[in-house]
Formats: sequence, structure tokens, C-alpha cells
Amino acid sequence: MKTISAIIKMSRPINCFITFITIVVACFICGGTLNDTWVIFTGGIIGLLVTASGNIINDYYDIEADRINRPNRVLPSEMVLPATAVVFYFAFNIAALILSLFLGLELFVITIVTMVLLFLYSYKLKNIPLVGNAVIAFLTGLAFVFGSVIVGNIFCGIIPALFAFMINFMRELIKDIEDIGGDRAVGFSTYPITYGVVSSVNIITVLGITLILLTTIPFLFNIYNIKYFIIVMPFVNGILVFVISRLRMDPSRYNLNLSSRLLKLDMIIGIIAIILGSKF
Repeated sequence: MKTISAIIKMSRPINCFITFITIVVACFICGGTLNDTWVIFTGGIIGLLVTASGNIINDYYDIEADRINRPNRVLPSEMVLPATAVVFYFAFNIAALILSLFLGLELFVITIVTMVLLFLYSYKLKNIPLVGNAVIAFLTGLAFVFGSVIVGNIFCGIIPALFAFMINFMRELIKDIEDIGGDRAVGFSTYPITYGVVSSVNIITVLGITLILLTTIPFLFNIYNIKYFIIVMPFVNGILVFVISRLRMDPSRYNLNLSSRLLKLDMIIGIIAIILGSKF
């Protein structure tokens, strides 16, 4: 039971649940109905499993950096052996692939591509400035596209996928700034290490301002209704403004951690806004 508990902790259950909900929401806002419940639920479980496996393999390759950055994580604290983590990594991936076969070739291919990118990110890409950040942000947005493909309406998922990409790009950069100490100690070359904290905060600022501007477009073009606008403008964009101003004033570890958590909350609020603002 201790091993199972540790693996669940490594999997980041909250992140897995967010992926599950994201796919389910994408299905319904893109035309899914209660008649599609089983297919939608299966798609959500696939996303959950792939997210869990991605988090596990990331921790596996991050073990040395985490001894400095996050010594209480499962592998640095030796709650489970690295080999055990790898076994669960493969088990989750195999289960996801088997389930995706029941949903068709397109979704099977998307699942494989996601798994490969998550592995490459953990193994090599995270060490390439901005590339690793972009990969994770892309895969987060891909969850919306995955859901829209399930119900046969791929274009519907593009707008929320773009928003998710940008907000997670910001969050990934913030986490890189937060992890500078451990990453530098093990020889990583993330963007904050290579180009500095100020440059990283500037990129976060540009992404945040661009996202704020883009969030107005779905309402102006009547893609989402007034409910979306009422939630997005004060809450989603309000959090973005707060995060940007906070980091520009003081990119301390506390503010970095707070900003990362706020952006995760922002994505949840954004999903709620899209649900209420959609015309499904």
C-alpha cells in the first residue's frame, strides 16, 4: 500500500484530474452528448493515465535535481525505488494505448505522440531553453484537441487549446525560475539559467499580456457568450495581471510558487468560463 500511495503521489493526482476534466469538458463543449458518455469517459481516463506516466518519468529523470529542489518528493526521499517507478510508467502507458485503440486510429496516434513527447521532454528536451517549456504547454493544450477529436469536431478545441498553451507556457517558465538552484547544480540549461530571471519574467509578461488580449476575441466574434466574458475579464485576466505585476516586483521563491498555483487555478476558472460561455 505504501508503494501504491507513493506512485499516486508521483502521478500528481490533481494534475491528472485536471487533464481528465479538460478532456471531458472539451467533448461536451464540442458537441458531445450523454449518449457519448462511455466514449468521453474513456478518453478522460486515457488522458489521466498518460499524464500520470508523464509525471512519473519526469520525476525519474529529475531525481538528482529534486534532491536539491524538492527533497520531499517520492524518489529523492526513497519512498519507492526508481525501477518500481519505471514499471508503473510502462503499465500506465500500455493501459492508455489499449484504451485508445477502442476510440479509433486518430486518437491512438495522438496518444502515442503525446507519450513520445513526454518521454523526450523528460529525457532531453527540458534541457533546451524554451523548447521543453513549449512542449509541455503544447501537450496541455492538446488535451482540448483530443476531446474535440473524440466527438468529431476538432476545430472547436483550437481556441481553448491556444489559451491553455499560453498559460502553461507561463507556468513552465515560472517553475524553471523556481528550480534554478537544483537545475544549475546538475548541469541543466533552462532559459532562466542561460538568459537570466529578468529575461524570463519579460517573456512571461509578454505571454500574459498577449493572452489577456486574445481572451476578448471569442466574445467579440460571438464564439462564446456574455457569461464567458463576465468570468474571464475580472477573474481570469485579473489573476494574470496580478501574477505579472507580482513577478515583476519581486520574483522571490514565495511569489514564484504562489504564481504557479494561481495560474493552475486560472486555468480551472478559464475552463468554467468556456463551459458557461459555450452554446452547447
